[in-house]
Amino acid sequence: MPQAEGGYVSLPAVNGNGSAIYQSTTEPSAPPSVFESVKRVIGQAIKSTPGDSEELLRSERQPVIVGGVRLSFRDRDKTGKTLNTKMPSAPTHTAEEAHLLGTMPVDPMDDIELRSVQLHFPNARGSILEACDQRRVPTDKGDIHVAIQGDTSKPAIVTYHDLGLNYATSFAGFFNFPVMRGLLENFCVYHVTAPGQEEGAPALPEDYVYPTMDELAAQLLFVLSHFGLKSVIGFGVGAGANILARFAHGHPDKVGALCLINCVSTQSGWIEWGYQSFNARFLRTKGMTQGVIDYLMWHHFGRNPEERNHDLVQMYKQHFERAVNPTNLAMLINAYIHRNDLHLARTPPGTPGTETAATTLKMPVINITGSLSPHVDDTVTFNGRLDPTNSSWMKISDCALVLEEQPAKLAEAFRLFLQGEGYVLFLKNPDRDCEQSWSCLQNPPPREA
Repeated sequence: MPQAEGGYVSLPAVNGNGSAIYQSTTEPSAPPSVFESVKRVIGQAIKSTPGDSEELLRSERQPVIVGGVRLSFRDRDKTGKTLNTKMPSAPTHTAEEAHLLGTMPVDPMDDIELRSVQLHFPNARGSILEACDQRRVPTDKGDIHVAIQGDTSKPAIVTYHDLGLNYATSFAGFFNFPVMRGLLENFCVYHVTAPGQEEGAPALPEDYVYPTMDELAAQLLFVLSHFGLKSVIGFGVGAGANILARFAHGHPDKVGALCLINCVSTQSGWIEWGYQSFNARFLRTKGMTQGVIDYLMWHHFGRNPEERNHDLVQMYKQHFERAVNPTNLAMLINAYIHRNDLHLARTPPGTPGTETAATTLKMPVINITGSLSPHVDDTVTFNGRLDPTNSSWMKISDCALVLEEQPAKLAEAFRLFLQGEGYVLFLKNPDRDCEQSWSCLQNPPPREA
């Protein structure tokens, strides 16, 4: 066996006897160093006492003084082998992982080439304030705030908000959705805000008698007369849906169609009346308390909303805490819980002594709710009072506040609803960079086989 420095050589015959059998035992040719001796002792100790191996391995991290020389040891496993403690520069993929991923093993630190950038319009909530023309419309119960969005020469859509919100917080995100921005090219939207509910509104006078739900619905007559509107399309949410339904029932010639979300057609029950009565009292005496905020969040989002959209929930909580006048909101809540029944009934055709047009809504109605909304049962009751020939009920999955959580599905439903009412509108197709009618978009030509 060749001999080299630090290598190994065969031992000579035992006791110089040349006829002795050759011994294959080897030993290092170089003199043993202090480091090698200490390493051998530690290795034997690890093999002999496995129970103390972890303690010895931990102690190897500390430097040891041997013969006046300071020695430090690297991490070793239970067999005495040196562990690789270097931090990897980048994650590596095995051949099996690469096969499962359907790709060949590549260097994870390769450069990434940006091939294309696609721009999307952000859903800026504040942009609706700048795009709207703010007006004050006088009524018999005081002035109300109306924001006009779009060309006034186009067909009119009248919106009405829910409790604790106003036109900006309720409809800004939805009407800034890309599909709905195209709708604004074909319609003019009139956002009506209940008295004292607009952003930064001062407290109403103490002697002010807040309108009832029927009087709030009657105020819409002043809005239509002020802007010269003969017929409108109603779009309401919650309390606003109830107000629009009242207006449509009393003035069917003024409303061409209704899109109502989470509409309640009955009077308030005992549980709702009790909770909301306490909320109105706290709002007058203590302001916006945590209990009131929790009830408003449940009213809009149902149970456990933070599990679905934490940022959206925090934004609404901040709005309730900072931007809502508690005294004015208490008046609106008090009017809502003292509402009377809409007195709608689905009358079977041919029933003697009755007229269907007088007992239910005669215009087309799309009744929408979210699967997680606390008002699902109320919408089912409302749907049972409508004429099935001109109404439809729709429940959108995985949401409670449909306008914010599922705007795409709601926009598509609203598009098809208007198309069914004869509004053939022209929208810009971003894929083809051209204009097509909604009927063309919804009924594309057949594809060739």
